[in-house]
Amino acid sequence: MYPANSVGSVVHMFCVKIMSNHLLRLWDFKKEQLVSYIKRALELKKESREGTRHQQLAGKVIGMIFEKPSTRTRVSFESAMYGLGGQVIYLSGRDTQLARNEPLKDMARVMARYVDGVVVRTFGQEVVEELGRYSNVPVINALTDLYHPCQILSDIMTVLEVKGSIEDLKIAWVGDGNNMANTWIEAASRIGFELTLACPEGYDPDPAILDAARKEAVKPISIVRDPKEAVKDADVVNCDVWASMGQEDEQDKRVKIFQPYQVNEDLLAAGKPGMTVLHCLPAHRDEEITDEVLEGPQCVAFDQAENKMHIHKAILEMHLLGEI
Repeated sequence: MYPANSVGSVVHMFCVKIMSNHLLRLWDFKKEQLVSYIKRALELKKESREGTRHQQLAGKVIGMIFEKPSTRTRVSFESAMYGLGGQVIYLSGRDTQLARNEPLKDMARVMARYVDGVVVRTFGQEVVEELGRYSNVPVINALTDLYHPCQILSDIMTVLEVKGSIEDLKIAWVGDGNNMANTWIEAASRIGFELTLACPEGYDPDPAILDAARKEAVKPISIVRDPKEAVKDADVVNCDVWASMGQEDEQDKRVKIFQPYQVNEDLLAAGKPGMTVLHCLPAHRDEEITDEVLEGPQCVAFDQAENKMHIHKAILEMHLLGEI
């Protein structure tokens, strides 16, 4: 269970209007708008645990286009939609005309006539951006090589449950400057918490994203090389696999480069006592995180995994019903 004040100072009782009908990256939203997703997810989670049967999306259908394989993201989106009374049509990359080079603008306009929303997991951010330009139903980014916005919202929801607030916390990222790191950077700038990222040289986050975020951030967003420096005084440490999908041929090289960035008991000792450990899963145990830490009391990876479903419920409800 989460504490009564888990929403903390960043969550208020309000309903906000999101300018875009799509969720493509966190940068497109203001702090209050991002917080509204999390507030609603916490409400839906509480109601579900109390036995409430949600039917807000009865009669609605989403199309899920996944060019990248998935376990948690697919199942959590499908469970979220069914849990709200809606229906799901799942399409892998080979099931769509994308594999045959159909123009994205054509797919967007056709899909919008069949479904009430489109959830996309793909490689290039330009895919979801173009789908969003031509679709008159919501397009939701379920992961690209550049961003993973829904995951970071569920991560922040988990931090709020554990810590009660986030604005006064220091968050550390240890490992590759990948899509997760890029999205944490945007979240830090928009929501207003301190973020320090420890990445090996040559594996930093996208410089344009970092530059833009720093210009608007109210707290420091820093890049360091020493992971112990990153976790010093940190309330939360976050990590991910060292080789993401599509980088499998770099696995052996990356294991050698990233070995000093493993989240282990020694690294935890350099952070605040009781520092919370996040991992978006799947984990390569004893690579980026030790089995001991992943199974330890400071790690909330499996709470994160559950919260994906609740945040997806909030996103689907708010976008498909236009109540944002």
